[in-house]
This record gives sequence, C-alpha cells and structure tokens, in this order.
Amino acid sequence: MNPFVRNVLILAGVAALVLVLNLEVALVTVSLLVRIAFLIAIAVAAYLFWRDFARREISTWPSRAQWVIYGAVGLLVIDLVWFFMWTPSGPDALAFFVVAIVCVFAGWRTWRDQRTYI
Repeated sequence: MNPFVRNVLILAGVAALVLVLNLEVALVTVSLLVRIAFLIAIAVAAYLFWRDFARREISTWPSRAQWVIYGAVGLLVIDLVWFFMWTPSGPDALAFFVVAIVCVFAGWRTWRDQRTYI
C-alpha cells in the first residue's frame, strides 16, 4: 500500500474515533497544552541564548540601549503569547504583525548602533 494512502487512512480512523467517542474536549485540552509547551520551549531557548551570549555584551551598553533592547524583547514576548493563545484574525492579526515588526526593528537597530563604531 502507498504510504500516503496508509497515512490518510490512519488519520481518517483517528478522526472517526474522536467523532464517535465525542473527544472534542480532549482535543481542545491537548491543543492548549501543546501551545503552552511550545511557548515554554521558545522561552527556554531564548533564555539560554541570552544567558550564554547576549547578557555580557548587553551589560556593556549604555543604559538607554539596555532599556530599549529589553523593552523590545519583552513586548515581543507578550505579543507572541497573545498571538499563540488567542489566534487573532483580521485587524488584530495586522496589529500583531505591526507590533512584532516594530519590536524586531527596534532591537535590531539598537544592536546595530552599539556594534557600529563611529
């Protein structure tokens, strides 16, 4: 049997099992737990990167640059949590992307200004 057809049949069987046994609530619960686990994994990876590399460099920057970079990262984290937990659409999704772009630009511009020698 073709592996694609086999996998589609397995998926259809699982979907039928969920429908017959009325497990929609369990699927929603598992979906929420997977979202939370994904956010925690991103946070841990970002923390480890900051702890190993960025903390020493950022501590040498002026106070204003530190506030900007940490503020941009904090706002981006809040923005990502909002996006992954509530999955906005329409104008809310546009607001997510605008805030994310502004945060990334502010962080990148601050980092570039601190690494450029005049």
